[in-house]
Amino acid sequence: MTQKQLQAIAKKHGTPVVIIDHDVIRKNYAEFKKHLPKVQCYFAVKANPAPEIVRTLYKAGASFDVASLPEFMTVCANIKKLSAKAQQDFIWDKIIYANPTKPKETLRTLDKYKPLVTYDNVNELKKIKQYAPHAGVVLRLRVDNTGSQCELSSKFGCATGEAADLIEAAFKLGLVVEGLSFHVGSQCTNFQNFVQALNAAAAVMKESAGRGHTLKILDIGGGFPAPYNKHVRPFGELARVINAEIDRLFAPDIQILAEPGRFLVASAATSIASIIGKAVRDGKTCYYIDDSVYHTYSGVIFDHCQYPIKAFKKGKTEICAVFGQTCDGLDTISQSEQLPDLENEDLVYSENIGAYSNASATYFNGFPPAKVVHVNE
Repeated sequence: MTQKQLQAIAKKHGTPVVIIDHDVIRKNYAEFKKHLPKVQCYFAVKANPAPEIVRTLYKAGASFDVASLPEFMTVCANIKKLSAKAQQDFIWDKIIYANPTKPKETLRTLDKYKPLVTYDNVNELKKIKQYAPHAGVVLRLRVDNTGSQCELSSKFGCATGEAADLIEAAFKLGLVVEGLSFHVGSQCTNFQNFVQALNAAAAVMKESAGRGHTLKILDIGGGFPAPYNKHVRPFGELARVINAEIDRLFAPDIQILAEPGRFLVASAATSIASIIGKAVRDGKTCYYIDDSVYHTYSGVIFDHCQYPIKAFKKGKTEICAVFGQTCDGLDTISQSEQLPDLENEDLVYSENIGAYSNASATYFNGFPPAKVVHVNE
């Protein structure tokens, strides 16, 4: 969107506001499918659970990775809204519940849908058997997350050395292990993580087949990096690496899944905020805006992500600090932004802020999350 269009939306709706462009979401989905044509795309709903995004991606052909019962129900409810025919055509196995640890109440609710769910330990297996015996299960492996923005391997995944035993244990309980999954860590710029994980999964599948259990699904997780800056290598380059390893290691009939979240929605959103205060501290100009790290900029805290702040106003710039609106010292959005001389009510904006941002916004200090405006639906 042009700067003029962004400013017009801010004038109409006020600030803070997050603008989500569905043309960009469709473009990102098309790029994913172009470079990984053999891979079924399961959008990681946690990245941005807006119902409008769910509907856009479903119509584009996506499936869904959910990690909670509310996310599961969000997907179900919004598919129903599309049309009666869409609901009839919808297949419940187009959702994977990819959180390896689930409350028993969630499993009870999911069971009637015969879902695909993940696990990484015997305790979870027993719980699934008791409360969701009709589920198909996918074993999550622990893989290297070196160089990824958000590390996940310390919390999820079994060691590859115990994987075949956990597959055996599931079959002994009367469950059906459909396949394997892994996650190389969010915003993974170290492509060797994928290479190592694919080789580990292939070894586990071979050992499992030797025990009489042939697996038919491989879920390669998420981690596909969004183009936050010029240092992020092109997605096509990563896809070539993944495709080459898949072709080399796996049978042609294996079903490959992936769980992109950030890659699909990060670049689709822009946030706009107003300057509400200005001060000089230790010789540095400090601006205060009507958003915060408890709201749209929550990714600064939870996602280890920085969102450069830009001004619509032109002029000579200097290094400034930008703080959020809450009465908390933690609410520091940036200590080093290049900004021109701004005044109260001037507008600033951040691009590429569609993932893990307003999705984890709170009502801290009584401030509500930013308004979200969807365009090009």
